[in-house]
Amino acid sequence: MAVMDIAEDAVSASAETALAVSIDNIDVRFGSGDAIVTALKGVSVDIADGAFVTMLGPSGCGKSTLLRAIADLVPTSNGQIKVHGRTPEEARKSRDFAFVFQDATLLPWRSAIDNVKLPLEVGKPGPAHADPKELLELVGLSGRENALPAELSGGMRQRVAIARALVTRPRILLMDEPFGALDEITRDKLNEELLRIWQETGTTILFVTHSIPEAAFLGQKVLVLAAHPGRVKEFMPVDLEFPRHLAMRDTMEFIQITAHLRQLLEEC
Repeated sequence: MAVMDIAEDAVSASAETALAVSIDNIDVRFGSGDAIVTALKGVSVDIADGAFVTMLGPSGCGKSTLLRAIADLVPTSNGQIKVHGRTPEEARKSRDFAFVFQDATLLPWRSAIDNVKLPLEVGKPGPAHADPKELLELVGLSGRENALPAELSGGMRQRVAIARALVTRPRILLMDEPFGALDEITRDKLNEELLRIWQETGTTILFVTHSIPEAAFLGQKVLVLAAHPGRVKEFMPVDLEFPRHLAMRDTMEFIQITAHLRQLLEEC
């Protein structure tokens, strides 16, 4: 192999490892025969390692389906997905990612800390897993380690779910409307907490939401999907400085960003 070829291969490999997720022209279809539904069509997007990307779009555009395809929970019908240069199946087996759903899905008979420990008791956790008590401190629940889910508020239960997702030290955190069922004040507090956790851990986050302000406030970039079939409408950078604070939402810059996102959604 020529020296130039070796150098080009090295550059290519370096670029691939700098990506947390690479999605190349994927389709996702459900059903068979005359009942086939195309959930995603020709979706291509690259997510940088350590990035915070929010996903926004009308109902039925395939936001959750895209997360599940990355997580190897639904198969693609065309194209390919790479997670840190590997297939979703390989990434799943090595616990490259963790999922946080809208419902915290905690086991009601287990304390907060025992719920956080759960992923370490199933599968094969690596030796570098995080300390459950330290994670509860990270999400602001120090002193509530022994509380049962029924003794915690909805926001606290979601904090436990986030700590549980982080306990295996995943490189990617997939979040499917995790704050959608919470009241606005609690949701705002958790938005700020999540940004702090992201900056402290360096974890790549893909976050699905129906809230335009939430998408703009959290994301370095917003992936806007159009519907029927689900496809990329725009992958928009959010030019707001970090750290971000809720007061930013009253600035003209933020209002212009959310207005543009609203326009994109109205065109979907």
